[in-house]
Amino acid sequence: MENSTAVAEFILLGLTDDPGLQIPLFLLFLLVYLSTLLGNLGMAALILLDARLHTPMYFFLSHLSLVDFGYSSAVTPKVMAGLLSEDKMMSYNACAAQFFFFVAFITAENFLLASMAYDRYAAVCRPLHYSTTMTTSKCVCLLAASYVCGFLNSAIHTGNIFRLSFCRSNVVDHFFCDAPPLLALSCSDSHVSEMVIFLVVGFNALSAILVILISYLFIFITILRMQSSEGRQKAFSTCASHLIAVSIFYGTVIFMYLQPSSSHSMGSDKMASVFYTMVIPMLNPLVYSLRNKEVKSALKKAVWKAKSSVGFLI
Repeated sequence: MENSTAVAEFILLGLTDDPGLQIPLFLLFLLVYLSTLLGNLGMAALILLDARLHTPMYFFLSHLSLVDFGYSSAVTPKVMAGLLSEDKMMSYNACAAQFFFFVAFITAENFLLASMAYDRYAAVCRPLHYSTTMTTSKCVCLLAASYVCGFLNSAIHTGNIFRLSFCRSNVVDHFFCDAPPLLALSCSDSHVSEMVIFLVVGFNALSAILVILISYLFIFITILRMQSSEGRQKAFSTCASHLIAVSIFYGTVIFMYLQPSSSHSMGSDKMASVFYTMVIPMLNPLVYSLRNKEVKSALKKAVWKAKSSVGFLI
């Protein structure tokens, strides 16, 4: 059996080899990435600069925006470069680095969404004790745990995948270095690696989903017990954006990773991958800004200040 260093670089086939689609796809992904960049970094900056948004919910949301920007940036620029260039090569180390940071950020998002669900539980179910439940130190601990779990999980998966031998081929039938297409190239016995991925991803996803489901179970019970319809509507509106983000994120992750490799179709995998690597990071700031009065108010205030500053300079 040849060692994994037999492959020094990979060839990424990308989304399509149709020359007529290269430029349109580049322009589309450029628009999506610029929207992701503006939306997520803008959201993080808005939360940082507006004192009214210095609450636990927005603290987690600012880091969710940074994580979204992080894992989109690990993938999208390379995809766009591949659409403009005939050079589809990626070095072995660059492939491993892309995989590592992508998995680290997407796992951190998994646990951040769970932390945000717990925060919503504390806000709706224990409003009188909210300030003592969601203290600054607890928020920082939850955030640190999300990042630690993300990078630890990524180290496990990166070591698990890149310890394999890739002596059959170096052609990756995908647009970035992801687990399913890399496992398909291995000439080692990949059953153990597949089992590790299934168990670790399953544990991470299911533990976070369990926290989210339990939190929302108590939230819905509390909402149903409210006498005021206005109170029920207000409580539900505080959770609606988070529920939408959770549904989109976990639906795609479960589709991609919690199924055996024999069930994978590269065509459907690529479409799902475009969705969660590029579209979800773009959608999250829109979901939270369009449905959140406090964010819209802060945005209007920031725009008004910017206009005033420009007018003063002119």
